[in-house]
Amino acid sequence: MSDFYPLDIKGFHTELPILPLPNGVNICFFNLHGDTELTEHCGKEMAKLVAGCDIILTAESKGLQLAHVTARELGQRYYAVCRKTKKLYMQDGIEATVKSITTGHQQTLYLSKHDADLLKGKKVAILDDVVSTGGSLLGLEKIVELAGGEIYCKAFVLAEGPAKDRPDVKYLATIPLL
Repeated sequence: MSDFYPLDIKGFHTELPILPLPNGVNICFFNLHGDTELTEHCGKEMAKLVAGCDIILTAESKGLQLAHVTARELGQRYYAVCRKTKKLYMQDGIEATVKSITTGHQQTLYLSKHDADLLKGKKVAILDDVVSTGGSLLGLEKIVELAGGEIYCKAFVLAEGPAKDRPDVKYLATIPLL
């Protein structure tokens, strides 16, 4: 097996390192951190997928720069971010607990009251880097529900493994579970 997986994301060619997880599954590691060209390209393409939304919701950390570029492309001043640790200023916010393939355990997503208020009554685009098992997505969906928003669409740069067959998600490209 090659150490890298070649990938084309709407005309952007890259190679993803293949990494083993402790559960025996190998993943194509997609990392937006520090890659300005990839982030810009993906954010501009994501804006096409979520056009028509009122606001974007993402989870830290890889979704941050993606949401920033996408919101900028849509002309939106704000986007909302679910945190993975509860900060002191979040005492009056909302939260949802999920299990993600990349963490391997339960994880809680937190949204401040300020960001929750941004979602209320709005068409929300859930946006993130990769959808695989859908665990993190369930948490983001619950956050939108608790905040009183309407899920407009669920969009990801990549759909991994069986997630590519989900009719409820949009994505730019697919990667396998190896």
